[in-house]
Amino acid sequence: MLEIKNVYKTFNAGTVNQKVALNGLNLTLEDGDFVTVIGGNGAGKSTMLNAVAGVWPIDMGKILIDGKDITRLPEHKRAKYIGRVFQDPMMGTAATMGIDENLALARRRGRPRTLRTGITARERTEFREMVKELDLGLEDRMTSKVGLLSGGQRQAITLLMATLQKPRLLLLDEHTAALDPKTAAKVLTLSERIVRENNLTTLMITHNMKDAIKYGNRLIMMFEGRIIYDVRGEEKAALQVSDLLARFEKVSDGEFANDRMLLS
Repeated sequence: MLEIKNVYKTFNAGTVNQKVALNGLNLTLEDGDFVTVIGGNGAGKSTMLNAVAGVWPIDMGKILIDGKDITRLPEHKRAKYIGRVFQDPMMGTAATMGIDENLALARRRGRPRTLRTGITARERTEFREMVKELDLGLEDRMTSKVGLLSGGQRQAITLLMATLQKPRLLLLDEHTAALDPKTAAKVLTLSERIVRENNLTTLMITHNMKDAIKYGNRLIMMFEGRIIYDVRGEEKAALQVSDLLARFEKVSDGEFANDRMLLS
């Protein structure tokens, strides 16, 4: 479903601030894979997601989704293939528009615009049922402005929006990092349910090693712009946090995981 082939990305090339973010990165995801991604600060995790989403061009290599080469496609043309939820709950939604209006925008993403009525009665009923399944009590607040919602509520709505069109690939970029632990756990449970019910191919970045082990069928660890550990199935399920820390320390020549990973 996703192929990243020998991808390189360097920022500020030729200057004192040069940073090699992706260094010959290779990754293949099968249809329905739910892959968690861990690594220290600067490992290349978010750069990888941004490269796939088309936020910036890569220096070298190829990126394919479902066999289609999207390497040179601009970000807006990749929208029909990709759904994304960001770390910041303020991103991914239109704050001054209602819940129903945001969902309507997501429904029309990648489709030709018409002069017909914005939201049909059928869509309002459908959206209300979707929101009701979130179990956040928002189904009776469909016209409330999204900017007035809590961070967790907003991330839940963003998750619905990102998956409404059943994208070929779902990118979850530390989407619970800004939430309190209780709310983060609820959003993660919701994420897993939506991914499972829709059989979505998913990449999820997290700094929480317990979550990386608990969720998904596969785990990859990144270091200095490349993948240094790739585990799946029963071997992944048997992992302990201590195993990941030991693996990280070994490949990084004694450099330990950053504080954020340890605190998580």
